[in-house]
Amino acid sequence: MDPRLKDIRIGLRRIGRGSAPEDIVAASRLFVPLHEREPYVGVRIVRDRNYGPHPRHRLDLFLPEAVATAPRPVLAFVHGGGFSAGDKKFPGSPFHDNVGVWAVRNGLVGVNLTYRLTPEVGWPSGIEDLTATMDWLRHEIGAHGGDPARIFLLGTSAGAVHVATYLVHNAAHAVSGASGPAVAGAILLSGLYDFTAELDNPLLAAYLGPDPRCYAERSVIDGLASTPVPLLVTLSEHDPLDFERQALLLLNAFYRQHGCWPNFIRLLGHSHFTGTLQLNTVDDYFGTHLREFIECHSGGVGTA
Repeated sequence: MDPRLKDIRIGLRRIGRGSAPEDIVAASRLFVPLHEREPYVGVRIVRDRNYGPHPRHRLDLFLPEAVATAPRPVLAFVHGGGFSAGDKKFPGSPFHDNVGVWAVRNGLVGVNLTYRLTPEVGWPSGIEDLTATMDWLRHEIGAHGGDPARIFLLGTSAGAVHVATYLVHNAAHAVSGASGPAVAGAILLSGLYDFTAELDNPLLAAYLGPDPRCYAERSVIDGLASTPVPLLVTLSEHDPLDFERQALLLLNAFYRQHGCWPNFIRLLGHSHFTGTLQLNTVDDYFGTHLREFIECHSGGVGTA
């Protein structure tokens, strides 16, 4: 192991399962020295394209500088932030540009998007915003070298909830002549799936609404267990315990439906916030599995 990664593992172990703002800052700082800064060699970025009318309906495109010989699969990243915070890019930071840069370096077109937040909006704003994003990508990504038939959604934490609810609850996103969501695959990092098991989660309640009687019908655990969309589910070693419980609930539901697990990896040595921070660094464990998942369900990737 790279000596720098050993130090990072020690630091993350000290932070543990903490999820306070200072824990997020401390975990992020550990990874900053591993990252390059803009401009990124071989990568062209188109910033702040509007996919809807709201000021937060924006996305960044990460494209290869060289003209692609064939359309590339698309990786669209949906950030976390407890439904009330977060963005596609933090000024002065390599995050989350590193996700889009990783995508280009691995033969994909990268898309980083942001969405509306609580308390301004609540359920079902995440579904609406992802629907608008997907509509934009289907119509526009081809002009940027992306393949609209091979779009993969990557969501972390609250972003994973938005990806999951989009897959399960929105019937309007089906492609004409096909059934189900127009997504080639979905990657869920440390998400929440059975909302009835989260009655004491104030951040989730702020998004879903104050009446817990709606939690069952808005949950996604049964829908994810039966979705035709290929899934890659992850859990980090130092995730808070409620995310461990949620991962187990989803694995059990999937097993009851199929007699096997979905694609699943546990990110050893990582925290709730660092699953995507490692992308485009020497810490390539998650990146290796992510690339293999996309290759398996897209017929291959483009030239890196």
